[in-house]
Amino acid sequence: MAADTEHQDSAFDSKCVFCRIASSEESGAEMLHVDDDLVCFRDIRPGAPHHYLVVPKTHVGNCKTLSKDHVQLLKNMVSVGKSVLQKNNVSDLEDIRLGFHWPPFCSIAHLHLHVLAPASQLGFLSRMIYRINSYWFITADQLIERLQANTSTS
Repeated sequence: MAADTEHQDSAFDSKCVFCRIASSEESGAEMLHVDDDLVCFRDIRPGAPHHYLVVPKTHVGNCKTLSKDHVQLLKNMVSVGKSVLQKNNVSDLEDIRLGFHWPPFCSIAHLHLHVLAPASQLGFLSRMIYRINSYWFITADQLIERLQANTSTS
């Protein structure tokens, strides 16, 4: 695999709902952010007053399929998530939760960042589903650190 395929595991999967949403083939999702690489929309089952998903336009697998080549993509996803929160009047960026479900606890096998705020207002079930240091959820920072630690000198 060449290094220039950083964002593309496979460009588009017609069976993937997030691929269809990102390419505007699936209606119903209100786009809160769209750029060349990423889209952001509301989660259909919100776990907090603000619950958004940041999704790559190209089909990227789940967290376990990522490598150090994906670190910049993850950082861009975090940046978009924080930006969308700020545009939606979330001013306390310390009271947020940004992360990913860890396989096999992924409902959709297309990389998607959960952006939740305020984290202090997560309900009981959401506190479990998006729990830090659990077997089923990893924060964006933890995933980036893990990928960077698994690198050899570049």
